[in-house]
Amino acid sequence: MAIPEPSPGLVIRYDYLWSREAAVGRTQGKDRPACLVAASDSASKPRFVVLLPITHSPPTGDTIAIEIPVRVRQSIGLDDEPSWVVVSEYNIDEWPNAGLSPVPGKADFTYGFIPPGLFAAIKARFLELAREKKNEVVRR
Repeated sequence: MAIPEPSPGLVIRYDYLWSREAAVGRTQGKDRPACLVAASDSASKPRFVVLLPITHSPPTGDTIAIEIPVRVRQSIGLDDEPSWVVVSEYNIDEWPNAGLSPVPGKADFTYGFIPPGLFAAIKARFLELAREKKNEVVRR
């Protein structure tokens, strides 16, 4: 299975580690869709990516997330349940990494791409929170 080029907006299957899990010493997360929001230059060694989790849980408390419209979920192959891209926390990991896993039912690590307009909104909100130091990071 080929490792995809880490392009912004790409949704991959990844063992995302929530900040609350890392805080209690866990080092491995649950395989889930994750949106790649940024990648270091391809000449950088090691290469790093910034990944945002996608979850079925609606945002509560301090969690900030953007809902993925049903048409987008369908077009990239997510299930029928409502889903949100969480922008108030993220993982930074090397690329490629052992956290990649195949999408169920596919011989591929990728679901597809978030459409440009929606991705621009996700990225803008993520960067706004980063500038305000209001999102949590887990370095893997």
